[in-house]
Amino acid sequence: MKNISAFVFFILIFSLSTFSQEPIKPRLKVGLVLSGGGAKGFAHIGVLKVLEQAGVKIDYIGGTSIGGVVGGLYASGYNATQIDSIFKDTDFKNLITDFIPRSSKTFYEKRNDELYALTLPVNKFKVGIPVALSKGMYNFNLLSRLTNNVRHVRDFNKLPIPFLCIATDIETGEQVILDKGCLPQALLASSAFPSLFSPVEIDGKLLVDGGVSNNYPIDEIRKLGADVIIGVDVQDDLKDRNSLNDATKILVQITNLQMIQKMRMNRATTDIYIKPEVNAFGIISFDDTQEIIKKGEEAAFSVFEKIKLLADSTTTFKINNLKKESDTLHINNININKLDNYTRSYVIGKLGFKANNTIVYDDLKIGIDNLSATQNFKKITYSFDKNDTFDDLNITLTENPQRTFLKFGFHYDGLFKSSVLVNLTQKKVLLKNDVALLDVGLGDNFRYNFEYYIDNGFHWSFGLKSKYNRFTKNVSTDFNNGLLLTQLGIKTLNLDYSDFTNQAYIQTVPFQKFILGIGVEFKNLKISSETISNTNPILENGNYWSGFGSLKYDSFDNKYFPKRGWTFSSDFQTYLHSSDFTNQFQPFSIVKSDFGVVKTFYKKATIKFQSEAGVKIGKGSVPFFDFVLGGYGFNPTNNIKQFYGYDFLSIAGNSYIKTSFTLDYEFYKKNHLNFSGNYAQINDELFENTEWISKPKYSGYAVGYGLETIVGPVEVKYTWSPELSKGYTLFTIGFWF
Repeated sequence: MKNISAFVFFILIFSLSTFSQEPIKPRLKVGLVLSGGGAKGFAHIGVLKVLEQAGVKIDYIGGTSIGGVVGGLYASGYNATQIDSIFKDTDFKNLITDFIPRSSKTFYEKRNDELYALTLPVNKFKVGIPVALSKGMYNFNLLSRLTNNVRHVRDFNKLPIPFLCIATDIETGEQVILDKGCLPQALLASSAFPSLFSPVEIDGKLLVDGGVSNNYPIDEIRKLGADVIIGVDVQDDLKDRNSLNDATKILVQITNLQMIQKMRMNRATTDIYIKPEVNAFGIISFDDTQEIIKKGEEAAFSVFEKIKLLADSTTTFKINNLKKESDTLHINNININKLDNYTRSYVIGKLGFKANNTIVYDDLKIGIDNLSATQNFKKITYSFDKNDTFDDLNITLTENPQRTFLKFGFHYDGLFKSSVLVNLTQKKVLLKNDVALLDVGLGDNFRYNFEYYIDNGFHWSFGLKSKYNRFTKNVSTDFNNGLLLTQLGIKTLNLDYSDFTNQAYIQTVPFQKFILGIGVEFKNLKISSETISNTNPILENGNYWSGFGSLKYDSFDNKYFPKRGWTFSSDFQTYLHSSDFTNQFQPFSIVKSDFGVVKTFYKKATIKFQSEAGVKIGKGSVPFFDFVLGGYGFNPTNNIKQFYGYDFLSIAGNSYIKTSFTLDYEFYKKNHLNFSGNYAQINDELFENTEWISKPKYSGYAVGYGLETIVGPVEVKYTWSPELSKGYTLFTIGFWF
């Protein structure tokens, strides 16, 4: 029995020894290849979800264009569900148009964006067209924030999953493998679709979308060490002439001409080939994100059994789950490349923060948006270097060689009538940081505006301004408390009003978004009337010298149809000398103040409250600087203000207080229905007693429709007042100027 037991024990030990000597097969290294295809690349997210469900660990990722962006985020540590959420929260309209919030723009830049419908570069008297629709800054800021956790990684093989993406050298047409450097910049270059996004310069090469040269980098992933390739192909097949019905489809077709044959060979060498059914979608079908993701899931499930074989049964598969880290940045140094035309203080002033400060990504984004809004830089990139426990911020700016621009606008309102605006803007005329512009309004009333401004950021800036405004209108005020109208026995006066104003000023930014300015002014005011041509048609033709100061703030997200923000302005002007055409001039001053706030209270419904007041100080002031209310849709000039319910220039006085509200509902994209009301007290010496806090003497209401267009707002309003027997229908089109 002992011998039998010993024999069995020997056999068992031998068997175990033999079994232990059999080699364990190593797990196959899995490479994932994601093709480009614009919005159709959302299908990659669906495929990634299925791969995670199957328990497949990805060892290498390579992608092109949208495939590079999805792959880069996955390689950074995000899981498929997190990437889904990222794209769900992304405003692709803003991404394509390179949206810069209005709050990031200076008053000059806001004016520029809210005045001209078309801007064209001019070079050596030749008018050109922009290189692309977007510089890609919105995209770059977004990618930089999303890859914050790997911001110090310069070798993409050291990412949580080794990664590469493909771009195309626009000068040679050759592919460029991006596997080192700044990850957000690489992803931006790989997805820089020609005409939509500007080329990206990396290591001296000008790069565009990698789909032009290699839309499916299978060979590059094999070279990294992948044993088996899972490939996801979302690119278009060639379309017939009936399907090529827009510019983007034609551009994609041109790109695909050389890629289709190469893709057939790549498909043959792909171990698991996944082709989502996304032909019904376009490269800009960003509103169909969830449908496209489902198409990716369906395609992956169709080969689920093959995918499942790649799962490692010896270990428990863990899905990436990148925890949101603090986006706080401790900036030790700010490194800026040398610039020819702009100073370091100018750049730091636009950033809004200095070295040795703690900021968050929102602060950085706002600063970069401020720089981009100037349009002085063709390219803006930034990266971070680790400096102990802090970061060094490296900003690379490429100055815009384009310094001359031709701009156009159009406007119609009931006061200035129709006008075509032609603008010539020239940057770096005499000094660094300067800009000169000339606006000429051609139409029923000739107008012009000239400005020269030197922007010194945090430091005091200097400017010169000259403008001329003119209109002819039948009005119910005579700037003299109605005495002239009473004498002549008439109700209206045909008025020819012209204002020629010249200013020199300095201004600074005392704190964020506020602007403080002081200056001197020379004005010629000429007012005449054909109605009294048989006596003396000239009511005023005087020259005035004055000094002024102002404090302004504006955080409205939109000038015409705001949804949030508030504004404040306060102006003081003292008139010291006059040519005294009317023989009644004595020094006087004018104080004005305006406050407005907007709040969205139900989805796309907003309410705007505004309050303003003004007063003349000085007994002997001339009446032509009185406050005059009435009409809507024009850019206020001097003290001529808008007021619903009354015709243009209807009620006047040397002091006034006004409050107004507007309820606006955007019932369809860029289409608005609104209801407004305003109330005012206006009289001479209004604030010398308690009259100004009594029941408003004047009131008016308006109901209207507004449409946001490329030339500015188009509005139709019906306005009325309980004090009057008739109402007015007002029509305006275009940006106010």
